[in-house]
Amino acid sequence: MSGEGEPEAAKTKPSLMDKAKNFVAEKIAHMPKPEATLDSVSFKSMSRECITLHSNVNVSNPYDSRIPICEVIYTLKCAGKVVASGTMPDPGWIAAKDSTKLEIPAKVPYDFLISIIKDVGRDWDIDYVLEVGLTIDLPIIGNFTIPLSTSGEFKLPTLKDMF
Repeated sequence: MSGEGEPEAAKTKPSLMDKAKNFVAEKIAHMPKPEATLDSVSFKSMSRECITLHSNVNVSNPYDSRIPICEVIYTLKCAGKVVASGTMPDPGWIAAKDSTKLEIPAKVPYDFLISIIKDVGRDWDIDYVLEVGLTIDLPIIGNFTIPLSTSGEFKLPTLKDMF
């Protein structure tokens, strides 16, 4: 009868592989990771077809080697509608033990701005939400996406701004 209890004890005792997995998971959980912040959206320029808005993603790298940025995906929403979205594939590297600034340009066609003119009002402000996914390639871990979001208002340019 004592032989029946031994297999149960063997089942509850963690294997060497389980111990190794737990060790690695714990080390990765406490490992410093790159951090990012997203600036507010502001007016950059205008052309005959659209206005260009932009925001900056500031990424800090705690490692001694540079880290590749796989892609940056962004979506700009105004008045609940998507006005600009895109992907920046392979935008570069995050410098070692430093911060890197990435500019995210968003081109908004005039026809869309006219459709949301009721939100603008007298002060020429438009409410926005910018969502960004910054995907980087971390050693050992692999691809890691940092989700970022910012919201607020930006002012449309007036004739004064153009001249």
